[in-house]
Amino acid sequence: MTARRTFATTSRVLAQLRHDHRTIGIILVLPCVIFGLIAWMFSGTESQVVDTMGPLLIAIFPAVIMFLITSVVTLRERTSGTLERLMSLPISKADFLVGYALAFALAAAVQAVVLLAFAMGVCGMRIEGPVALMGLVSVLDAVLGSTLGLAASALARTEFQAVQLMPVFLIPQILVCGLLMPRAAMPLVLEWISRALPFTYAAQAMEKLQVGASTWSVASDIAVICAFIAGTLTAGIVTLRRRTA
Repeated sequence: MTARRTFATTSRVLAQLRHDHRTIGIILVLPCVIFGLIAWMFSGTESQVVDTMGPLLIAIFPAVIMFLITSVVTLRERTSGTLERLMSLPISKADFLVGYALAFALAAAVQAVVLLAFAMGVCGMRIEGPVALMGLVSVLDAVLGSTLGLAASALARTEFQAVQLMPVFLIPQILVCGLLMPRAAMPLVLEWISRALPFTYAAQAMEKLQVGASTWSVASDIAVICAFIAGTLTAGIVTLRRRTA
């Protein structure tokens, strides 16, 4: 893997995204719309739903959206023959996938800034911890979603199958990460399963930051998320096929 080839792939993907207005809308507008609807639903109540659930939603939305976009786009590259043509050049699978991951990481960074600004400025979400650190966790979650999408695309033969894999990869994590109920209140088996899934650590970091935790208190959660990113990216590199049979 070389930096020049990796960055060339990143530039190509970013150029494609820049001209794809629908994808830009999905990345930047859709999370704000969903978050705004949830805030609106509870606007007439006394509960602090936006404050308590908002950080968790900011952790999950980017990962789900980036999983969907990355898996479909990567599969399209393979089914259209683009990946096979690229592989005939002096470019490795690592160059291709790391370049994609970097491109979507930049898109995720913009998404995190927009969503956080909307949640705090428009919906009134309040957090006690560092906003920049919450943004970092959100970006890492989105990158995790992208790497999971890259890995999932190797299992699919069509774009529809890539979409079908989303519930397999993501829904179980959403159910046990602590969004719907505290992990301590879950059956012991589910609580142990949650410890092996990356969304748990993303939600845990956001919960800590919401109540004013320091950087060091979420360092272990961030390290686990980064380890999952590295692992899923490696799995994607190993299993990537040049074309769909």
